[in-house]
Amino acid sequence: MIDKDCFFVGVDVGTGSVRAAVVDNNGIIKASDNVAIRIWEPCPGYYEQSSENIWAACCEVVKKVTEKIDKKTIYGIGFDATCSLVALDTSFQPLTVSPSGSNEQNIIMWMDHRAEAQAKVINATEHDVLKYVGGTMSLEMQPPKLLWLKESLPVTWARAGYFFDLPDYMTFRATGSTTRSLCSLVCKWAYRADCDGTSQWDESFMKQIGLEGLLQDDLAKIGNVALAPGEPVGNGLSAEGASDLGLIQGIPVGASIIDAHAGGIGILGVSDKFRENEKVTNRLAIICGTSSCHMAGNAL
Repeated sequence: MIDKDCFFVGVDVGTGSVRAAVVDNNGIIKASDNVAIRIWEPCPGYYEQSSENIWAACCEVVKKVTEKIDKKTIYGIGFDATCSLVALDTSFQPLTVSPSGSNEQNIIMWMDHRAEAQAKVINATEHDVLKYVGGTMSLEMQPPKLLWLKESLPVTWARAGYFFDLPDYMTFRATGSTTRSLCSLVCKWAYRADCDGTSQWDESFMKQIGLEGLLQDDLAKIGNVALAPGEPVGNGLSAEGASDLGLIQGIPVGASIIDAHAGGIGILGVSDKFRENEKVTNRLAIICGTSSCHMAGNAL
């Protein structure tokens, strides 16, 4: 049973800022705010961020929007973010992805184009798994970036303990769980999730592109447990996550979702009295920000 006064917190990590909103049980936004985050550009086409900077901004903005809310009435929190690649060492500390060597710069941003050559190599394989990402893999997806790290920063590659998509890094910081979301793994990592409910890494693909070592190591490095977006992660907010965010330990945390996909759900699922009998499969949403994405409704 949910009380009359109940609220949920949504956090959106965009390209240049972290936004948060408090929403009530009727979908009404009660508070919202944003905090800027830093971007480095060490070389043309290279764009990097800091996971510590982003988490600090997240904590700041969540505290802002929940300042006047009774924390006992908050029933859940969820995260969406850009599909940027986060690198951590075996102790979960930031690990450089930058030519600068700075561990603070441990995120290759979604819009980074350093992995152009690696994407061409991957697409030349014409592997069957590519059909799940539109037939060709964008250099903005994670396998090309992982391959670039392996080839270009061998010290980072040797020291790496965990690679996260940024949305999943956010749930990790909140819960301490390395569980990943099917949304980011399938869309950006070439993870296979079929309609029969089976899901797995494609060993032949990873071997063909030279990343088989990620499967031979502890799979927690790239994800050995995956949940559908919105499914509860771990035991909810950890003691550390709750302290950082100014919330109560144990509040449910939903498995993350890509930012454009979150927008797609919000737009495609919105009630429209003029189209109330129209199927979601007939709808198209354009999600605009630093980039623009077309999201089409789909029903299995």
